[in-house]
Amino acid sequence: MITRRGLLGAGAGGLLLSGCDRPSVRSLLESAAGLHEDSQRLIAGKQALAREFPESAMSPQFRVNGSREVADSGYRAHLAEGFSRWRLAVDGLVRRPLALPLAYLMALPQREQITRHDCVEGWSAIGKWQGPQLSRVLDLAGLLPEARYIVFHCADRFGTAPYYESIDLVDAFHPQTILAWRMNGQPLPLVHGAPLRLRVERQLGYKQAKFVMRIEARTSLAGLYGGKGGYWEDAGDYQWYAGI
Repeated sequence: MITRRGLLGAGAGGLLLSGCDRPSVRSLLESAAGLHEDSQRLIAGKQALAREFPESAMSPQFRVNGSREVADSGYRAHLAEGFSRWRLAVDGLVRRPLALPLAYLMALPQREQITRHDCVEGWSAIGKWQGPQLSRVLDLAGLLPEARYIVFHCADRFGTAPYYESIDLVDAFHPQTILAWRMNGQPLPLVHGAPLRLRVERQLGYKQAKFVMRIEARTSLAGLYGGKGGYWEDAGDYQWYAGI
């Protein structure tokens, strides 16, 4: 089975390219067109795990993807206070809307995993992530039966467009999908999305939303910003399902 991860990892074959919008990168990924959401999940299994690595395999440097900082004044105030008054909002199609302090998320049962991040720019890095499983947070909120998608609203923007991403319930309840507040044994750095970023390990790097401020459960992605389920999907016509 040819996978997007396999294509991106073929650097020795001349596939290690830079630039998210390079036609060569995009067409290469689209050539895995048979890797459509249903067929890939049928072959690999909905609960199949992304590979996890030993600490000896961790990358000495982990490149930054996406925004390096946030201009929003509210976020900057939380950053200056060490996120002591920051709250993660969980709302939408839930029985119990939540506003969870970072300390509460840190006190939940934690999952630690060492996985490989594959960027559409053609680079990969292996890092250690820690945080509660997203499923635990969703269970606390209590999804309503009509919920189908989980949307991550972020503090960063590209021009006037807010950054956001979304996944379906299969990935939301996958055991490796976590809300990471810790990276490589340290609190998540600013450039990597402090205080909280999504790690959905079976998808490409642009799905790993940084600076997460709000999680919303929805029945549809229609009417949400550009309607395609994420900033890059709206602006760059990326595929919504980025499974690898």
